[in-house]
Amino acid sequence: MTQPSEHWERSVLERLASSALEEQRRARRWGIFFKFLTFAYLFILLFVALGWIGGEIKPSGPYTALVDLTGVIASDSPANAEDVVAGLRDAFESGNAKGVILRINSPGGSPVQAASINSEIRRLRSLHPQVPVYAVVEDICASGGYYVAVAADKIYVDKASMVGSIGVLMDGFGFTEAMKKLGIERRLLTAGENKGFLDPFSPLDPRHRDYARQMLAEIHQQFIGAVKAGRGNRLKEQPELFSGLMWTGERSVELGLADGIGSVEFVAREVLKAEEIVNFTRRENLAERLARRFGTALGESLLRAASPDTVR
Repeated sequence: MTQPSEHWERSVLERLASSALEEQRRARRWGIFFKFLTFAYLFILLFVALGWIGGEIKPSGPYTALVDLTGVIASDSPANAEDVVAGLRDAFESGNAKGVILRINSPGGSPVQAASINSEIRRLRSLHPQVPVYAVVEDICASGGYYVAVAADKIYVDKASMVGSIGVLMDGFGFTEAMKKLGIERRLLTAGENKGFLDPFSPLDPRHRDYARQMLAEIHQQFIGAVKAGRGNRLKEQPELFSGLMWTGERSVELGLADGIGSVEFVAREVLKAEEIVNFTRRENLAERLARRFGTALGESLLRAASPDTVR
Protein backbone atom coordinates (compact mmCIF):
# COMPACT_ATOMS: atom_id res chain seq x y z
CA MET A 1 0.00 0.00 0.00
CA THR A 2 1.35 3.41 -1.05
CA GLN A 3 2.26 5.63 1.84
CA PRO A 4 0.88 9.23 1.89
CA SER A 5 4.41 10.68 1.95
CA GLU A 6 5.39 8.65 -1.10
CA HIS A 7 2.25 9.80 -2.92
CA TRP A 8 3.02 13.40 -2.06
CA GLU A 9 6.61 13.12 -3.21
CA ARG A 10 5.56 11.49 -6.47
CA SER A 11 2.98 14.20 -7.07
CA VAL A 12 5.56 16.93 -6.49
CA LEU A 13 8.05 15.22 -8.80
CA GLU A 14 5.42 14.86 -11.52
CA ARG A 15 4.48 18.53 -11.22
CA LEU A 16 8.12 19.56 -11.33
CA ALA A 17 8.75 17.39 -14.37
CA SER A 18 5.64 18.73 -16.07
CA SER A 19 6.66 22.29 -15.30
CA ALA A 20 10.16 21.65 -16.61
CA LEU A 21 8.78 20.19 -19.85
CA GLU A 22 6.38 23.10 -20.26
CA GLU A 23 9.21 25.57 -19.63
CA GLN A 24 11.33 23.82 -22.26
CA ARG A 25 8.44 23.96 -24.77
CA ARG A 26 7.89 27.63 -24.00
CA ALA A 27 11.59 28.43 -24.37
CA ARG A 28 11.67 26.50 -27.66
CA ARG A 29 8.66 28.43 -28.98
CA TRP A 30 10.18 31.77 -28.00
CA GLY A 31 13.50 30.70 -29.52
CA ILE A 32 11.78 29.86 -32.81
CA PHE A 33 9.91 33.17 -32.71
CA PHE A 34 13.06 35.24 -32.16
CA LYS A 35 14.95 33.29 -34.82
CA PHE A 36 12.12 34.00 -37.23
CA LEU A 37 12.29 37.72 -36.40
CA THR A 38 16.07 37.72 -36.89
CA PHE A 39 15.83 35.96 -40.25
CA ALA A 40 13.01 38.30 -41.35
CA TYR A 41 15.12 41.32 -40.41
CA LEU A 42 18.14 39.96 -42.29
CA PHE A 43 16.04 39.20 -45.35
CA ILE A 44 14.65 42.73 -45.35
CA LEU A 45 18.17 44.16 -45.15
CA LEU A 46 19.27 41.87 -47.97
CA PHE A 47 16.35 42.84 -50.18
CA VAL A 48 17.07 46.52 -49.60
CA ALA A 49 20.75 45.99 -50.41
CA LEU A 50 19.85 44.14 -53.59
CA GLY A 51 17.55 46.93 -54.61
CA TRP A 52 14.45 44.74 -54.82
CA ILE A 53 12.48 46.89 -52.41
CA GLY A 54 12.72 50.46 -51.26
CA GLY A 55 13.49 53.46 -53.43
CA GLU A 56 12.51 57.06 -53.29
CA ILE A 57 8.79 57.75 -52.95
CA LYS A 58 7.52 60.25 -55.50
CA PRO A 59 5.28 63.05 -54.26
CA SER A 60 1.76 63.27 -55.65
CA GLY A 61 2.22 66.87 -56.82
CA PRO A 62 4.73 68.50 -59.20
CA TYR A 63 8.41 68.07 -58.45
CA THR A 64 11.86 68.52 -59.98
CA ALA A 65 13.49 65.37 -61.33
CA LEU A 66 17.23 65.05 -60.71
CA VAL A 67 19.84 62.86 -62.43
CA ASP A 68 23.51 62.88 -61.41
CA LEU A 69 26.50 62.54 -63.73
CA THR A 70 29.51 62.25 -61.46
CA GLY A 71 33.06 61.20 -62.26
CA VAL A 72 34.83 60.08 -65.41
CA ILE A 73 32.45 59.24 -68.24
CA ALA A 74 33.29 55.67 -69.25
CA SER A 75 31.52 52.39 -69.91
CA ASP A 76 32.92 50.81 -66.73
CA SER A 77 32.31 53.76 -64.37
CA PRO A 78 29.19 54.93 -62.51
CA ALA A 79 28.99 57.76 -65.09
CA ASN A 80 28.37 55.37 -67.97
CA ALA A 81 25.95 56.22 -70.76
CA GLU A 82 23.64 53.28 -70.13
CA ASP A 83 22.89 54.22 -66.51
CA VAL A 84 22.74 57.98 -67.11
CA VAL A 85 20.39 57.53 -70.06
CA ALA A 86 18.18 55.14 -68.06
CA GLY A 87 17.90 57.70 -65.26
CA LEU A 88 17.06 60.47 -67.75
CA ARG A 89 14.35 58.37 -69.38
CA ASP A 90 12.80 57.62 -65.99
CA ALA A 91 12.92 61.31 -65.11
CA PHE A 92 11.30 62.51 -68.35
CA GLU A 93 8.63 59.82 -68.26
CA SER A 94 7.82 60.11 -64.55
CA GLY A 95 4.62 62.09 -65.12
CA ASN A 96 4.62 64.92 -62.59
CA ALA A 97 8.12 66.29 -63.20
CA LYS A 98 8.02 70.00 -64.03
CA GLY A 99 11.55 69.73 -65.33
CA VAL A 100 14.74 67.66 -65.24
CA ILE A 101 18.05 68.75 -63.74
CA LEU A 102 21.21 66.96 -64.85
CA ARG A 103 23.74 67.64 -62.09
CA ILE A 104 27.25 67.37 -63.56
CA ASN A 105 30.55 67.02 -61.78
CA SER A 106 32.82 65.42 -64.36
CA PRO A 107 36.26 66.06 -65.90
CA GLY A 108 35.16 64.28 -69.09
CA GLY A 109 35.97 60.88 -70.48
CA SER A 110 34.91 58.83 -73.48
CA PRO A 111 33.68 60.96 -76.40
CA VAL A 112 31.54 58.02 -77.52
CA GLN A 113 29.78 57.75 -74.15
CA ALA A 114 29.36 61.53 -73.92
CA ALA A 115 27.94 61.75 -77.46
CA SER A 116 25.50 58.96 -76.65
CA ILE A 117 24.15 60.85 -73.61
CA ASN A 118 24.03 64.09 -75.62
CA SER A 119 21.98 62.43 -78.38
CA GLU A 120 19.55 60.87 -75.91
CA ILE A 121 18.93 64.19 -74.13
CA ARG A 122 18.07 65.82 -77.46
CA ARG A 123 15.78 62.90 -78.34
CA LEU A 124 13.98 63.09 -74.98
CA ARG A 125 13.59 66.85 -75.34
CA SER A 126 11.86 66.35 -78.69
CA LEU A 127 9.58 63.65 -77.24
CA HIS A 128 8.71 65.72 -74.14
CA PRO A 129 8.83 69.38 -75.22
CA GLN A 130 6.83 70.38 -72.13
CA VAL A 131 9.61 69.13 -69.81
CA PRO A 132 12.68 71.42 -69.82
CA VAL A 133 16.07 70.02 -68.91
CA TYR A 134 18.78 72.07 -67.23
CA ALA A 135 22.41 71.16 -66.64
CA VAL A 136 23.75 72.31 -63.26
CA VAL A 137 27.52 72.24 -62.84
CA GLU A 138 29.18 71.69 -59.49
CA ASP A 139 33.01 71.67 -59.34
CA ILE A 140 33.87 70.78 -62.91
CA CYS A 141 32.21 70.28 -66.28
CA ALA A 142 35.02 69.74 -68.74
CA SER A 143 35.57 67.98 -72.04
CA GLY A 144 33.05 65.10 -72.26
CA GLY A 145 31.14 66.54 -69.31
CA TYR A 146 30.56 69.74 -71.26
CA TYR A 147 29.75 67.68 -74.39
CA VAL A 148 26.81 66.30 -72.39
CA ALA A 149 25.82 69.65 -70.85
CA VAL A 150 25.33 71.45 -74.17
CA ALA A 151 22.35 69.22 -74.97
CA ALA A 152 20.37 70.85 -72.12
CA ASP A 153 18.06 73.84 -72.54
CA LYS A 154 20.24 75.89 -70.22
CA ILE A 155 23.43 75.46 -68.22
CA TYR A 156 23.84 76.83 -64.68
CA VAL A 157 27.20 76.99 -62.91
CA ASP A 158 28.83 78.15 -59.71
CA LYS A 159 31.13 81.17 -59.98
CA ALA A 160 34.12 78.97 -59.18
CA SER A 161 33.14 75.99 -61.36
CA MET A 162 35.63 74.88 -64.02
CA VAL A 163 33.95 74.80 -67.43
CA GLY A 164 35.09 74.09 -70.98
CA SER A 165 38.11 72.12 -72.20
CA ILE A 166 36.55 71.78 -75.65
CA GLY A 167 39.27 69.63 -77.12
CA VAL A 168 40.42 66.05 -77.61
CA LEU A 169 43.60 64.35 -76.49
CA MET A 170 45.40 61.05 -76.89
CA ASP A 171 48.28 60.44 -74.51
CA GLY A 172 50.86 57.78 -73.82
CA PHE A 173 54.55 57.18 -73.12
CA GLY A 174 57.61 56.27 -75.14
CA PHE A 175 60.21 53.94 -73.63
CA THR A 176 62.69 53.55 -76.50
CA GLU A 177 65.56 55.51 -74.89
CA ALA A 178 65.13 53.75 -71.55
CA MET A 179 65.19 50.40 -73.35
CA LYS A 180 68.44 51.31 -75.09
CA LYS A 181 70.08 52.20 -71.78
CA LEU A 182 68.91 48.92 -70.23
CA GLY A 183 69.91 46.89 -73.26
CA ILE A 184 66.37 45.72 -73.97
CA GLU A 185 65.44 44.73 -77.50
CA ARG A 186 61.83 45.11 -78.66
CA ARG A 187 60.58 42.22 -80.81
CA LEU A 188 57.24 43.18 -82.31
CA LEU A 189 55.70 40.95 -84.97
CA THR A 190 52.58 42.12 -86.76
CA ALA A 191 50.35 41.19 -89.67
CA GLY A 192 49.36 44.50 -91.18
CA GLU A 193 51.85 47.34 -91.58
CA ASN A 194 50.01 49.61 -89.10
CA LYS A 195 49.14 47.04 -86.43
CA GLY A 196 51.86 48.44 -84.17
CA PHE A 197 50.18 51.86 -84.28
CA LEU A 198 51.64 54.11 -81.53
CA ASP A 199 53.37 51.18 -79.81
CA PRO A 200 55.10 52.76 -76.77
CA PHE A 201 58.13 50.47 -77.07
CA SER A 202 58.87 51.38 -80.71
CA PRO A 203 60.08 54.69 -82.17
CA LEU A 204 57.22 57.02 -83.10
CA ASP A 205 56.46 56.67 -86.79
CA PRO A 206 55.74 60.14 -88.30
CA ARG A 207 52.98 58.60 -90.43
CA HIS A 208 51.26 57.25 -87.31
CA ARG A 209 51.64 60.58 -85.52
CA ASP A 210 50.03 62.44 -88.42
CA TYR A 211 47.22 59.91 -88.69
CA ALA A 212 46.50 60.17 -84.95
CA ARG A 213 46.35 63.95 -85.22
CA GLN A 214 43.91 63.63 -88.11
CA MET A 215 41.63 61.37 -86.03
CA LEU A 216 41.78 63.77 -83.09
CA ALA A 217 40.91 66.68 -85.39
CA GLU A 218 37.86 64.80 -86.69
CA ILE A 219 36.61 64.08 -83.17
CA HIS A 220 37.35 67.69 -82.18
CA GLN A 221 35.17 68.94 -85.03
CA GLN A 222 32.36 66.63 -83.88
CA PHE A 223 32.69 68.12 -80.40
CA ILE A 224 32.67 71.69 -81.75
CA GLY A 225 29.61 70.87 -83.86
CA ALA A 226 27.75 69.58 -80.78
CA VAL A 227 28.65 72.73 -78.80
CA LYS A 228 27.51 75.04 -81.59
CA ALA A 229 24.28 73.07 -82.09
CA GLY A 230 23.52 73.21 -78.37
CA ARG A 231 24.56 76.78 -77.59
CA GLY A 232 23.75 78.49 -80.90
CA ASN A 233 24.10 82.25 -80.99
CA ARG A 234 24.66 82.38 -77.22
CA LEU A 235 28.33 81.66 -77.86
CA LYS A 236 30.70 84.65 -77.92
CA GLU A 237 33.14 83.10 -80.37
CA GLN A 238 36.79 83.80 -79.64
CA PRO A 239 39.94 82.20 -81.04
CA GLU A 240 40.59 80.29 -77.79
CA LEU A 241 37.01 79.10 -77.26
CA PHE A 242 37.63 75.67 -78.82
CA SER A 243 41.33 75.44 -77.92
CA GLY A 244 40.90 73.14 -74.92
CA LEU A 245 41.16 75.88 -72.30
CA MET A 246 38.88 75.93 -69.24
CA TRP A 247 37.24 78.93 -67.61
CA THR A 248 35.65 79.73 -64.29
CA GLY A 249 31.88 79.50 -64.12
CA GLU A 250 31.61 83.29 -63.99
CA ARG A 251 33.74 83.68 -67.11
CA SER A 252 31.89 80.86 -68.88
CA VAL A 253 28.64 82.82 -68.53
CA GLU A 254 30.32 85.84 -70.17
CA LEU A 255 31.52 83.63 -73.05
CA GLY A 256 28.09 82.08 -73.56
CA LEU A 257 29.26 78.62 -72.50
CA ALA A 258 26.75 78.79 -69.63
CA ASP A 259 23.57 80.75 -68.98
CA GLY A 260 23.72 81.78 -65.34
CA ILE A 261 24.86 81.22 -61.79
CA GLY A 262 22.76 78.78 -59.81
CA SER A 263 22.65 75.54 -57.82
CA VAL A 264 20.28 72.58 -58.05
CA GLU A 265 18.11 74.05 -55.30
CA PHE A 266 18.07 77.45 -56.99
CA VAL A 267 16.96 76.02 -60.34
CA ALA A 268 14.30 73.84 -58.71
CA ARG A 269 12.93 76.68 -56.58
CA GLU A 270 13.35 79.77 -58.78
CA VAL A 271 13.36 78.46 -62.36
CA LEU A 272 11.12 75.39 -62.30
CA LYS A 273 9.02 76.54 -59.33
CA ALA A 274 9.03 72.97 -57.99
CA GLU A 275 11.12 72.97 -54.84
CA GLU A 276 10.67 69.28 -54.05
CA ILE A 277 13.38 67.19 -55.72
CA VAL A 278 13.20 63.51 -56.63
CA ASN A 279 16.46 61.78 -57.58
CA PHE A 280 16.17 59.39 -60.54
CA THR A 281 19.88 58.55 -60.72
CA ARG A 282 20.47 54.89 -61.49
CA ARG A 283 22.79 53.38 -58.90
CA GLU A 284 24.25 49.91 -59.20
CA ASN A 285 22.89 47.71 -56.41
CA LEU A 286 24.59 44.81 -54.68
CA ALA A 287 23.15 42.17 -57.02
CA GLU A 288 24.31 44.06 -60.09
CA ARG A 289 27.79 44.59 -58.63
CA LEU A 290 28.11 40.89 -57.84
CA ALA A 291 26.82 39.92 -61.29
CA ARG A 292 29.21 42.35 -62.98
CA ARG A 293 32.20 41.11 -60.99
CA PHE A 294 31.26 37.47 -61.52
CA GLY A 295 30.71 38.08 -65.22
CA THR A 296 34.02 39.91 -65.59
CA ALA A 297 35.94 37.22 -63.71
CA LEU A 298 34.26 34.47 -65.74
CA GLY A 299 34.96 36.30 -69.00
CA GLU A 300 38.62 36.77 -68.12
CA SER A 301 38.94 33.11 -67.16
CA LEU A 302 37.38 31.99 -70.44
CA LEU A 303 39.59 34.40 -72.38
CA ARG A 304 42.73 33.08 -70.70
CA ALA A 305 41.65 29.51 -71.36
CA ALA A 306 40.90 30.22 -75.00
CA SER A 307 43.97 32.39 -75.64
CA PRO A 308 47.11 30.88 -74.18
CA ASP A 309 49.25 33.32 -76.19
CA THR A 310 49.00 37.12 -76.07
CA VAL A 311 47.48 38.37 -79.29
CA ARG A 312 46.05 41.84 -79.97
